[in-house]
Amino acid sequence: MDAATLIGGAASLASITSFIPQAWKVIRSRDTRAISAGMYAVTAAGFTLWITYGLLLGALPVILSNSACLVLSLFILVMKLLPRRGKQAVAEALDPGG
Repeated sequence: MDAATLIGGAASLASITSFIPQAWKVIRSRDTRAISAGMYAVTAAGFTLWITYGLLLGALPVILSNSACLVLSLFILVMKLLPRRGKQAVAEALDPGG
């Protein structure tokens, strides 16, 4: 495996895992007051553009990693925008013991 592939893989892993702590915190606490909806909307738009770029180039690693990031960032954004009752229902479905 060449250096570019290793660095790209590490970058993808770092990008994807960077959203997991925030998503898990939202699930556990059901609290999204400190989250910026605007920031997550722009982030989701950016990932959508990266996916489009990857599709245009036929670059599967770009498509897959940015798709995973898009799903996680949209989850956080949706949780931010849901009313309290909706957050509770989603969080309970994902973490029944929480």
